[in-house]
Amino acid sequence: MTEMVHGALPMRDGEPVLPKWWRTVDRWSLSCILLLFGVGILLGLAASPPLAERNGLEQFYYVERQALFGSVALCVMVVLSMLPPDTVRRLAVMGFAGAFVALVFLPFLGTDFGKGAVRWYSLGFGSVQPSEFLKPGYIVVAGWLIAASQDLMGPPGKRISLGLAVAICFLLAMQPDFGQAALILFSWGVMYFVAGAPLIVLGGLAGIVVAAGTLAYNMSEHFARRIDGFLSAEVDPTTQLGYAAGAIREGGFFGVGVGEGRVKWSLPDAHTDFIIAVAAEEYGLILVLVIIGLFATVVLRSLVRLMKERDAFTRLAGTGLACTLGIQAIVNLSVAVRLLPAKGMTLPFVSYGGSSLIAAGITLGILLSFTRSRPQGGIGDALTGRIR
Repeated sequence: MTEMVHGALPMRDGEPVLPKWWRTVDRWSLSCILLLFGVGILLGLAASPPLAERNGLEQFYYVERQALFGSVALCVMVVLSMLPPDTVRRLAVMGFAGAFVALVFLPFLGTDFGKGAVRWYSLGFGSVQPSEFLKPGYIVVAGWLIAASQDLMGPPGKRISLGLAVAICFLLAMQPDFGQAALILFSWGVMYFVAGAPLIVLGGLAGIVVAAGTLAYNMSEHFARRIDGFLSAEVDPTTQLGYAAGAIREGGFFGVGVGEGRVKWSLPDAHTDFIIAVAAEEYGLILVLVIIGLFATVVLRSLVRLMKERDAFTRLAGTGLACTLGIQAIVNLSVAVRLLPAKGMTLPFVSYGGSSLIAAGITLGILLSFTRSRPQGGIGDALTGRIR
């Protein structure tokens, strides 16, 4: 964009919303997001029919629901990306408050759907996972608090945001959902680091996380079972990790062919947590690299644009959102190739799931809003005195 190189552009008074949005939004990132959604539908066509058959549903039941939830997510994303950061912040604060209350009551009113972890509210026609919606709301609230703490006579935002993170992690550990808890702590650590945190503090936090993980291993059978399976020298071929590893090896570079994969008939979570195994088996390493490239493009372009942002809140919250999106994708991919223990974490905008898709739409909508080109220029203009 011109203003990123030559300074600020004058405001175009009276410019319609859509042309202004199209002129200022990161179109490369937007295109990558649309491609990821398209890949998700493509993989859903391959992975979900076996599940629908097992459940006595129409063949493309889950694909149709994914398209419906994805369409809602895309609409939410576009609407949020059109809003200014201050408006997005107000909406995020309200959304965070609602999701936090829902998380508090989850142990009493939630259900586990037979998966051993109480993470969802059953609505009869569907389910809602509050932690998915809590993440983007918390990141925006924490970014706001940390930015406010840098003001003269500002509130102790860093301590408040850390206290919120600890409280959320405690609630998530009760489900248990240690993967989402780790993402919350990661997002806070990234924003705290960008705000100028001393490394010794982050090192201390890492030590606390290790200690908490050791305690969880000793107290949670669910957590210990996953860690033991990960550390085992031999992989049981009848487990999810075994099926996924076999599918990835079978796919090779070019895949076995569209519709020819077998892992989707064995993996119960082939359409959600292990969707990348279906991609690797049927389409090969090529599609996996395309997916990785699309996520990398969104994250890296967002970070580059945020580096030029003057407003501390926008810069911190945007960085937290971009890095958390990237690390969630990395964790999902790493689990499939056994670099990490199973986490029950979806691949944003690719995996099936109403809560996951809509929450990803909210996350990316906020990120696109924060990375839009703004008339006030970038942080470089402030440093060189070219503010208008």
